[in-house]
Formats: sequence, structure tokens, C-alpha cells
Amino acid sequence: MDKKKLMLLLGAMVVAIGTAMAARSLFVGASAPQADAAQQVPKGPKVLVAQRALPVGTIVTADSVSYQQWPKEMIQDAYYIDGESDINKLLGTVVRYPVTAGQPVTQGALVKPGDRGFLAAALGPGMRAVTIPVSQKTGVAGFIFPGDHVDLVLTQNVKSTDGGDTLRASETILRNVRVLATDQSTETETENGKTVVKTARTVTLEVTPKIAEKIAVAETIGTLSLSLRSLADSQAELDRAVASGNVKLPAGATKQDEEKFLAQALNRPLDSSTTVVTGGDVSRFQRRAMPSREQAARQMASAMGTSFANAVTSAPRSGGPAPVFRSGPVVRVTRGKVTTEEPVGGR
Repeated sequence: MDKKKLMLLLGAMVVAIGTAMAARSLFVGASAPQADAAQQVPKGPKVLVAQRALPVGTIVTADSVSYQQWPKEMIQDAYYIDGESDINKLLGTVVRYPVTAGQPVTQGALVKPGDRGFLAAALGPGMRAVTIPVSQKTGVAGFIFPGDHVDLVLTQNVKSTDGGDTLRASETILRNVRVLATDQSTETETENGKTVVKTARTVTLEVTPKIAEKIAVAETIGTLSLSLRSLADSQAELDRAVASGNVKLPAGATKQDEEKFLAQALNRPLDSSTTVVTGGDVSRFQRRAMPSREQAARQMASAMGTSFANAVTSAPRSGGPAPVFRSGPVVRVTRGKVTTEEPVGGR
């Protein structure tokens, strides 16, 4: 290799080494101020922030809020500060104003049980609160507490239109109704760590507007009783509803949205698929059902000594208007030793 080529090779190596050193110093110099700046950021106290979106009516739980470091210059008096407030005392409160995820929870955004507006904030969207009277017998001996789910059973005596025995009937008219309060308390009272069981005189329930109307009418018909539901019943019914397609999950929803939707459906009261028990289901000496309207008319005609055609063919139902009589031709039909009168023209 001649001298000229050797000099060119050495020069290229010097230039490459110089470029590498310059690049290294440039990167080191750029990262140092960032580290210094990170170390200079002032750290303030920890404030209570929402771990997820908290819409109106959300009940605060341990996993929905937590304390997080917050810049000191951004601290406000309405924030809950770690060391100054106990997070355990905030559990069970209800969100009055919506709080986005990561946003500090202010004192005005939460309402505690017993405070003004707590019941309205605890109601779900589109729901209503109604109160019904209960006793030790109809209120499960005081073992109904706020947050429980109950069924409503209506018991009534239906007077017979034929002068016979009264029909005694009991039916479950509502299912999965959430209890908001007993008497005027929305909290479960404890004493020495044990739940205090006491008989309530009234129970406040969360229902839809239509169900509120049904309850108002049911109170005038007969006696309302509460039936405490198992915690597993609501989930089982929801699973069946989802499997049958009666409850449809929103299309394109995230897992979090699906959980929220199912939680709302789980607390929804139901007024369908009611069950009925009559006196005949309990005792063979009781009525199983009311007589048909035509049977009632025949029995009425027999009791009054008149023909079937002279009695109204549509006997009144319980509580209906008085019977109306009319005349018409009849045909006597004899079957063996039994003779009956049938109106001309059929039924």
C-alpha cells in the first residue's frame, strides 16, 4: 500500500471516531436535563381519585377510589387528602355528580346515608322510590335490610258471585325488588360488631314508574308481604335471561361496559312470570278457582227459581255490577233423569 492511500485511511478513521464522540456527547447532554427536570418536579400530598368512571348513583366501594400523588400547587380545599380523611368512612356513600376516571373526588360529589338527597342519588336512572307498610309478619320479622332484594306477595279474598265460599288467593306480583331503606334508615345498624335486627314499620323499594302504579293499586286490593330472596337467585335468573335472548348485550361493548350493563339488569325489578296459589292448592275443602260466568248464572238462576234464559248469561265478576235479567225462549233438554233448560240460539 502506498503512502497516499495510508494517509486517506487514517484520515477516515479519525473522522469516524470524532463523529462517534460528538454523537455520544450530544445524547448524554440531552438526557441529563430531562433527569434533572424529573427530579425537580415538586411532589404534593396524596388525594382521593376515581379509579374508573363514577356516574351518578354509583355506590363507592374500595376498588372504585384510591389515594394518588398530586401536585401541591393544584390542591384544593374540596379534595380528600390522605391523612386528613378516612377512606373507610367514604365506603357506601353515593356519587351525586359524575366523576371521570383519574379525576379527584370532591367532597360535594359524594352524599352520605342520612344526608339530604341521598335517596334520590341512590336511585338508578329512570327508577322511583315507593314506601309500603309492613309488620313483623309481612316484613320477615325484621330480617330485611337496605340493599336486600325481595319479592312482593299479594294476598286477597275474592267474594263468590254464587253465594259459595270465598276464594282465597295469594300471588307473587313482583320479583327482585331492591330495598332502599327500612323505616327512615338507609344503613344497617350495628352494635358491638353485630347487625341489629328490629322490626320495621315501613320499607322503601326501588321500582320502575309502572311498577309503582301497580303497588299503589295492590295496596287497595289486599295485603302485601315481603319474601326475602337469596343472593344467588338474581344471578341465576339473569343467566337464564341472557341465554334465552330476553336480555341482549349491546353490540360492540367492552368488557367493562358489559359488566356495567349486567349489573344494572341484575338489580332490575321484574313484574312478569308471576305465580299464584289458591285455597284449593292448600286444602281440598277450599275453592281452586272462581266459577265461570256461565256457571255463576246457572247457579243464580237455580237459587232464584227462574230459568237460565231469564238470568244474565254473563254473571258479574267479583266487585262488578249487579246482574241484569232478560227474557227469552228456552228449550228443555232431558238427559236421563236430568232436565236442563237451554236458551234458543245456543251460547
